[in-house]
Amino acid sequence: MFSLISISCIAQNKKYFRQLMYNHVSPFIEIKGIHPIDQITASKTSHYVFKYNSSNKISEIINNHYHTEKVHPLASLGVYKVIFEYKEGKEIRTFYDPNNKRVSNDRGVYKEVFSLDQDNTKKRLNFYDLDDIPMESNWNITEYQWLKTKEYIVEKRYNLNSELTDLSPYFEFGITGIQINKQGFPKGHYNLDENLQPINNDDGVASYQDSYDTMGNHIKYTYHDKDDNLVLNQWNYAIGNKIYDSIGNTIKLDLYDADNNIISSRRIYSNATVKVNNIASKKDSLEITQKALGYLEALQKLKPELMNEVLNDSLNKITIGYDRFERKQYGRATTKKQMISFAKNWNKSGSRFPFNPKNQIKILDIYNRIASVKLISDNWVEYLQLIKLDGKWEIMNLIWQYRDVKRYGD
Repeated sequence: MFSLISISCIAQNKKYFRQLMYNHVSPFIEIKGIHPIDQITASKTSHYVFKYNSSNKISEIINNHYHTEKVHPLASLGVYKVIFEYKEGKEIRTFYDPNNKRVSNDRGVYKEVFSLDQDNTKKRLNFYDLDDIPMESNWNITEYQWLKTKEYIVEKRYNLNSELTDLSPYFEFGITGIQINKQGFPKGHYNLDENLQPINNDDGVASYQDSYDTMGNHIKYTYHDKDDNLVLNQWNYAIGNKIYDSIGNTIKLDLYDADNNIISSRRIYSNATVKVNNIASKKDSLEITQKALGYLEALQKLKPELMNEVLNDSLNKITIGYDRFERKQYGRATTKKQMISFAKNWNKSGSRFPFNPKNQIKILDIYNRIASVKLISDNWVEYLQLIKLDGKWEIMNLIWQYRDVKRYGD
């Protein structure tokens, strides 16, 4: 009986979540896991592991969320592991990589220390470096201060010179007032004057307001002036609506103006919801073939303009080189600039290739906007990787060796 109870207690001290609650408001907002899953499901998908101490407080969060959707710095752990400690009116968070080495989080700090009131409400947050010396975040903030009033949780932020600091480098809110709904989700964030009254910032925005669904997904955010009228923000929209799949991945974002007219609607893809061409189009296959063979033709027929067209500016071309001093082989690189130069002069004599070159191509694979190609000429065997940027295929990576393998010795 004791053994069963012990196992049950251990199981209850660890929980798995697919997502974290979205937060673009303030570190005052608690970290919450949403879309709970079991351990078996967690082993098959990205997730977060929450561990709890005997007082049912979070003691550790493991970040196994490897999906690639864009996240807000306040909504991301930014590290593999966060350790929580509680002592003497403090909540202390330190950050670690998978090798238990101390690292900085997405805000660029190594330790976060929250000071708590007698009722365990956060009243201050300070940032520290590896030597426990106060430091600024990448938003130039070293300290947050919070004060509860009847209407708001009032937030002030300071740099190391004790100067008031904006919410972030890209959003001008000074003193701010946070409102939280009954579920603990932030519902309003207001730019306040010294009398704690809403005031417009330089972009005419005084507040942004948020809505969440029953699962905790952040589904709507709106921008308002001091009179609570919808207004365009600095990015020229007033309303954002987000659509989610069944496990909390954002799959669509619709933006509206202040009159509720839609401005844009776009699908959001990550490695959880990737858009894939199941079968490559004939147009893609033809262009990939043209670009791969064009690379050889540019060398063979002295066409530097064609070489410039088929190669990406970040070309990485590698072959086997030999260092006579070190007496060992190495990867020898060639740049796009060098390849264009070769296309001008290398076959100027016309004797580098047969009169009728035997250029052969085999497309090995096409996955949406990347492709792999094997190219065989009279002289070389080459593997090319191409990428489709702005609707145009280009050669990004290339590795090659001579067909005459005796050139390399044993």
